[in-house]
Parts: sequence; C-alpha cells; structure tokens
Amino acid sequence: MKQILEENANLKPPKVGDIIEGRVISKKAFAIYLDLGIFGTGIIYGKEFKKAKKELKNLKVGDKVLAKIVDLDNEDGFIELSVAGATKEIALEMLRKKKEAGEKIKVKILGANKGGLLTKVSGIDAFLPVSQLSSENYPEVENGDPEKILEKLKKFVGKEMEVKILGILEKDAQVILSEKLAKEEKEIEEYKVGDVVEAEISGITDFGIFLKFGVNLEGLAPISETNPNLNLKIGEKVKAKIISIEGNRAIFSLKI
Repeated sequence: MKQILEENANLKPPKVGDIIEGRVISKKAFAIYLDLGIFGTGIIYGKEFKKAKKELKNLKVGDKVLAKIVDLDNEDGFIELSVAGATKEIALEMLRKKKEAGEKIKVKILGANKGGLLTKVSGIDAFLPVSQLSSENYPEVENGDPEKILEKLKKFVGKEMEVKILGILEKDAQVILSEKLAKEEKEIEEYKVGDVVEAEISGITDFGIFLKFGVNLEGLAPISETNPNLNLKIGEKVKAKIISIEGNRAIFSLKI
C-alpha cells in the first residue's frame, strides 16, 4: 500500500471505514477475493464472510461489490473488507444525498409512540415527530393529553406518507423526517413570482414583515418592500405580491 501511494502522489489513500468498490476475481468456500484496482486485492472472509453469507452466495466472478474497509493490511497482505458493515453506511450516504437535494420520499408508517410516528427508510430506523406533521394530520387534542395523542397517531400505522428528511442522527443511525416540509414544498409549487395573495402578518421586525399565506406557508416582506407610512399590526390581513420564491418561502412586496 505504501509503495502504491508513493508511486501515485495525488492519490487519496483509503482508510478504515471507507466504502470501496471491488470486482469479484475468486470465490472460495469461506472467502471472496476482490480486485480493488490500484489498491490491490481485498478479501471478505472469517466472521465478515459469515455475517454476509446470504448476500455473497449468489455473487459470480466479475460481479461488482461495495464493501467497507476493516483492515488496510491484514496478516496475508490483503485489504480486509466487510459487506455487512457497508450496508448501513451505503444507505446512510444515500439518505444524506436525498437530504441535501431536498428530495421527497414515501414511507409506510410502522408504529407510533407519544412523540410521533415510527418507520424505516432504506432499512434505517426513522422517526417523524408530532411537531413535523402537516396541519391536516396534526393531532389536535384538548389539554395535550399524551394518551389521546397516541390514540390519534395510531390511526396512521400502515398508511403511506410523503416526507422529507429533516436530519440524520449519525451516532444512532436514525433519520428524522418531516411531513410538514414535504407539504409546504408541494403547496408552494402552486404559486409563482408575480402572484398577489392575501396574507396575514405573523411578525414585525426591524428588517421586515413576516407573513403567513396559503395553508402552511410563510414569507417575508423585506423592510425595503414595505410602506413605512402603514401602521401594520400582527394578525392583520394584507395584500402582498410575490417577488421571489426561495425554497419553501416566498419573498413579498407590500408596495402594490
């Protein structure tokens, strides 16, 4: 490995924990050898072979495999690999990309507790907090009784929901979901720059006026787009013109 890196100074060295792709070059009773290109030969054997026996059973010479590096230079000089260890990492990496892209995904609700709904995304445990449910699915309960909230949440078990990834708890390998974000994006698609809407003032700051419109949407009228002579109040309804749309939020002008 050292020689390879010295001969290829610009090559980023692999490290334990990295996911690497290899091509099957040999299958033995209790081991599989992979061609890792410039990095040499990798091996899946021992306990790592036993862990992934089902996944490895149907592999043929020439097939490509993604695996996790567990040892860069074992006693036989091979890079030791784990397919079982790679599965979760690959799924998490895919979910990170979905989060960055703001992609909407569909999930089937598998359970509920007093805090929200339980599901899985690509085999990874996922949680949809009550606070991230859309307004139409939010469990309105008098006095916020946890038991009554749970009863309402149980009605979603077995149903599909469209959500977005709010966050990923790397340490616990758990995904936090939001139905609210997915609904907002779908709703904002109904509007375009130039539309004039009726909005409600939800906040007044030195830099602008916050507005609520539609069902779940919010926007901002920058101070430069407001009329300083207007004596606006929170809760007041106003006409506002959309001058830009940024993600799920609209930027307004009150100068109409």
